[in-house]
Amino acid sequence: MTTPPRRLELTGAPGSPYTRKMIGVLRYRHIPYSIFWGAGAIPEGYPEPKVRLLPTFFFPDGEDGALVPVTDSTPIIRRLEADYDDRSVIPPDPTLKFINDLIEDYADEWLTKAMFHFRWAHEADWKNAAPLLVFWNRTTVDEEQAQQFSDYFAKRQIERLYVVGSNPVTAATIEDSYARLVEILDALIQRKGYVLGGRPSSADFAIYGQMTQLGIVEPTSAAVTTRLSHRVRAWIDRMEDLSGLNPTEEDWFSADEAQHALTPLLEEIGRTYAPAMIANAEAILAGAETFDTEIDGRVWTQPVFKYQAKSLGWLREDYARMSDNERGAVAALIRGSGCETLFQ
Repeated sequence: MTTPPRRLELTGAPGSPYTRKMIGVLRYRHIPYSIFWGAGAIPEGYPEPKVRLLPTFFFPDGEDGALVPVTDSTPIIRRLEADYDDRSVIPPDPTLKFINDLIEDYADEWLTKAMFHFRWAHEADWKNAAPLLVFWNRTTVDEEQAQQFSDYFAKRQIERLYVVGSNPVTAATIEDSYARLVEILDALIQRKGYVLGGRPSSADFAIYGQMTQLGIVEPTSAAVTTRLSHRVRAWIDRMEDLSGLNPTEEDWFSADEAQHALTPLLEEIGRTYAPAMIANAEAILAGAETFDTEIDGRVWTQPVFKYQAKSLGWLREDYARMSDNERGAVAALIRGSGCETLFQ
């Protein structure tokens, strides 16, 4: 295993959960990096990011080492696992690794619905977020331009709430699920400090990324967080920089510890993420443009999301590739949670 010779470079925004997820990983893993805040700060000659709203890493993957923009946080984390020694965020035990991947995907693909909903569905929240989006990108914008950009961002994003399934019917489903997560996380991190034991995993950083916004930036969800758990609110701050933590392999949950500690979180994932992901994948397979299902006793409708069908497909492939014993251990851990429906 060799360390890449160049310092990692990326672009992102403080208001992007995935940017914050990746910065947290880089700091914890002691990986040197430089970040360009906003696409306008990217040096001349660098390739254009594929998606400006996502953090983009510039890897020397092109011909003669030319920089190539890469945006997907989950595969990037796995690439860094191969490129850098020590301080891994992926558990070595196959069962715990699979559960880690499931929780990470839940944070990336379900918890982000809560982030987008709270940011744009409540007036107090969008009036707070829209100007921040302007100044996160460039602090030198004058007030008149900032107001114009802010109004534009707010209008565009509010009109796109339906994309993540947010509407007056589903609002209670989203907001109730977030409140339950805060309480579940409070009990979970009280055990050993992190989601999978006494050291952080990529699942921790995925949840943390979303909660840098939900627990701090968005007034409505931040108030929920503080009301339900000062522990979780403090955990978000601590997750920002874990460079001083000294992890050991013994810090991961044992099989027995995982069974007792993770059941409430897995039940929440089975209650919300699982039905959404299954209905989305089935609709895409049928060639539909939207899907309808029931989540937490309420109707849920939204446009299909092809990436989420891919991420579910990857989880299913990983599940199928496991040995019989490994797959049996995972099945025992998720049995009765609702997560088992993802792999039937």
